[in-house]
Amino acid sequence: MGTSGSEPPVADERPDPIRAVASRAGVVSEKEPHAAAVPKGDGRESATGTPEVGRSGADQVRRRGPLGLLQVLGPGLITGASDDDPSGIGTYSQAGSQFGLGTLWLAIFTFPLMIAVQEACARIALQTGVGLGTSLRRKFPSVLVGGCIVLVFCANTINVGADLGAVAAGGSMLTGSHVPPGWFLVPVALLVGFMQLRLSYSIIFRCFRYLTLALFAYVITLFIVHPPLLATLEATFIPHFEFNKEFVGIVVAIFGTTISPYLFFWQASSEVDEMKAAGATTEQERRGTSRKELRAARIDVAVGMLFSQLVMYSIILVSGTVLHSHGHGGIATAQQAAEALKPLAGPLAFVLFALGMIGTGLLAIPVLTASAAYAVKEFFGFRGSLSETPRARPTFYALIVVALLGGLLMSILNIDPIQALVVTAIINGIVAPPILVLIALLARDRRVMAEHRSGTVSNALVWIATTIMGAAVVALIATSL
Repeated sequence: MGTSGSEPPVADERPDPIRAVASRAGVVSEKEPHAAAVPKGDGRESATGTPEVGRSGADQVRRRGPLGLLQVLGPGLITGASDDDPSGIGTYSQAGSQFGLGTLWLAIFTFPLMIAVQEACARIALQTGVGLGTSLRRKFPSVLVGGCIVLVFCANTINVGADLGAVAAGGSMLTGSHVPPGWFLVPVALLVGFMQLRLSYSIIFRCFRYLTLALFAYVITLFIVHPPLLATLEATFIPHFEFNKEFVGIVVAIFGTTISPYLFFWQASSEVDEMKAAGATTEQERRGTSRKELRAARIDVAVGMLFSQLVMYSIILVSGTVLHSHGHGGIATAQQAAEALKPLAGPLAFVLFALGMIGTGLLAIPVLTASAAYAVKEFFGFRGSLSETPRARPTFYALIVVALLGGLLMSILNIDPIQALVVTAIINGIVAPPILVLIALLARDRRVMAEHRSGTVSNALVWIATTIMGAAVVALIATSL
């Protein structure tokens, strides 16, 4: 990658806090290892298949056709898949069971907004060579950015607890409820922790890509229930809205689930990790991008968001076709949807829904914990990423463990997951609009982005998403009162 001359690199990295304390106590060496010296993988091959730094993803597409397209799919695909976590599946199931196909059009409506937001995050990371938290801290008041990051960390931890409970419930359902869900909580948390702390960067992302296949369970379920064609087409392309508390509430929940702040930080940090894994270990080496690389990132993001919305569409359509028509309007979680489908759509639909919960949870939980850690470490300016070892970057991994343990504690204490997700939706609703404003301003900043600023249409879509999320906060407060 070339280096943009629009803004000099800012060398503001600080020593790892835990290593600094250990160094003063004489436990570790005072000198902090450089990123190039502590890779968890081989340090050269990009985990998700993205071409090495300096090589164009667009060239790969032209050279290898469909296989080239698959090669450039990476952070965007995983971001889109992790968006359909068990809490999101529960939201979509609730929308379909309560309002039939009335919210189906939202899958189409939110699609371009999601692409614009995530593409802006990827664009900022590719141009600046640093994560979103670092870019925002350098440009905007620290108090504002720090407050947003604290709320994101809290929301992610709550969401981790809800998703751990959903994965445990899915495992219990597959045993015919002979094994209580509580027995799965600690093993699932240990599995996720082991994957993030011990496995190499390339293996982690390979696992993520395989886990995205679990989402096809919901697409397959769609073909089992045979939804009505004409009603489906009408609900897909003709918006439906009801001015009542319940409908406004579910629309707010859908927007909060599809455009979540943790995805902003994960997208940008994943792009930076991809560049590190391809050999660009310093910010100077990563700074600056090209139109071809931005085009490749746009393809990756678009495919990931398409995948996400296809799953959302399938779940609403399945639950609207089967559950709503049979009077199951009280669905609030993914596991309730799975249990309700069993007698109505057969055991195969039940198994697919349960497997989907497990797969998506195992994908979303590490994304939630890692994105929380990325946001905090980028704000404070110390090093750390999934491509580096816990021994070298203890504070980064300690943040991951804190988020995971917080979620596990929430599940063990049997805190109501529905109420927890309501709190998460409120936090996301509060924090998303200001972060989106900062992203929109940063993506159009000529001094930072040079000739690679976001286009007019893309930036307008980000502002539309910002306005809608802001209105969602107002609607959420109004409906709550």
